[in-house]
Amino acid sequence: MARLGYARVTSAEQDAALQIRDLEAAGCERIYRDHGVSGTRASRPELDRMLDRLSRGDEIVVWKLDRLGRSTRNLLELLDTFKARDIKFRSLRDGITTHPHTELGGAMAQTMITIISAFAQLERDQLSERTRAGMAVAAANGRPSGWPARGHRWGPEG
Repeated sequence: MARLGYARVTSAEQDAALQIRDLEAAGCERIYRDHGVSGTRASRPELDRMLDRLSRGDEIVVWKLDRLGRSTRNLLELLDTFKARDIKFRSLRDGITTHPHTELGGAMAQTMITIISAFAQLERDQLSERTRAGMAVAAANGRPSGWPARGHRWGPEG
């Protein structure tokens, strides 16, 4: 039985050090890290590698629920898979622990996971809507949107 950690940061500018430190303090024997990988991507190489390695009785530890699932549905499907495979799960910052076949992981834990995940998905969706709206305004005003091409600077000299 192993305690495995999973950490993910979305952009290259972000640092997973805080997540790693807390996962190490939680006793994770191995930490899988996806760096610069959006949670909305279907394939996250290190998460996939960790999921392939799981055995009955293992425990997965994440810093926060939103580091694991790309949507509420995806997170709940992962947790159902863990339960079916007799895998424990813990989210450090959310204070949630599930243990198959015990009261920890019962109805209250499932409800809290669903609520926290739904709010995380709402936050992601609103950020996406604001980004698209900002890009539309920029385009309507003749300004480029998104990141400039490598070596190109925006502005009067650009």
